[in-house]
Amino acid sequence: MDADKVAAVAAWPIPQSPRALRGFLGLAGYYRKFIREFGVIVAPLTCLLRCDAFSWDAEATTAFEALKGALTTGPVLQMPDFDLPFTVDCDASDAGFGAVLHQGDGPLAFFSRPFAARHLKLAAYERELIGLVQAVRL
Repeated sequence: MDADKVAAVAAWPIPQSPRALRGFLGLAGYYRKFIREFGVIVAPLTCLLRCDAFSWDAEATTAFEALKGALTTGPVLQMPDFDLPFTVDCDASDAGFGAVLHQGDGPLAFFSRPFAARHLKLAAYERELIGLVQAVRL
């Protein structure tokens, strides 16, 4: 990781407008596959981008700081070995679903997204299946 870029992200000010928040989320979204539970972390921030919903609160500050921390710490991902089998682990919570591509003990890639409103009414196993299908599609 480049020390100058890490310092720039660590010093990023709290967004004061939806446009500034979109800019930060655009930067963070580029690195989403390297951040575990990315979709769950950014869910409170993406809710602020809805029409006339930008009202910064403590939950948004917590999510913003967690995302900055995830961006400034290096992931411990390994390179794939195509001679070994791959494993996909899925999980669904109340906020979102995610998957981790494993090979042996270490992760290769992460995938997570917040739930759409229509998914909140589904049973846990159905939400996990949706997460698995979306992870495999990538």
